[in-house]
Amino acid sequence: MAISNLQSPITTFMNDNGRSRPYEEKEPIPWLWLGLGLIVTLISLAVAFAILRAFLLRPPLDVGAQPEPTIIILTAPPSATPAPTTAVSTPTPIPTFTPIPTPDNAVAPPEVRVGFYAVVADTGGVGLTIRGGPNTSNPPVTIAEEGSIVLVLSGPAEGNDLLWWQVELPDGTQGWGAADFLLPSAAP
Repeated sequence: MAISNLQSPITTFMNDNGRSRPYEEKEPIPWLWLGLGLIVTLISLAVAFAILRAFLLRPPLDVGAQPEPTIIILTAPPSATPAPTTAVSTPTPIPTFTPIPTPDNAVAPPEVRVGFYAVVADTGGVGLTIRGGPNTSNPPVTIAEEGSIVLVLSGPAEGNDLLWWQVELPDGTQGWGAADFLLPSAAP
């Protein structure tokens, strides 16, 4: 039987299951599928056109059938006319400027404070490293020499287990210095 399959390849052909079947039972021709797809497409377009036409070609609404608008006039009940007051009101006092006392920088405060001066001390002659921010990981800006007096601008801020004050050196340079090396001082 295997020999007959080899001798007549035109009349039989092997399907996916490994069985032979006659050549006439082969797959349908592709143009048949193309024609069927074209028919389905045309029917779908006709249905869509009919639905759109039903929604878009409605007759306009009859404007004359709508009721006339009703005008509602509101009137307030009459009330008594208020009597004019003859009493003179007491004028409001004009606020006066109260000066804010400025700190006396001629005397050193008991501790380092914002707005007062501080002196760089206890650095062993090395000086205080002034940094760009309140942390040892910030880059150094300059070094304030031991004994130099700085103006405290803000603080304290905590960083790396240290307290830091923002200071301004006599030359105008600003940065952050560790509080351990600043002592309160009078103005220079």
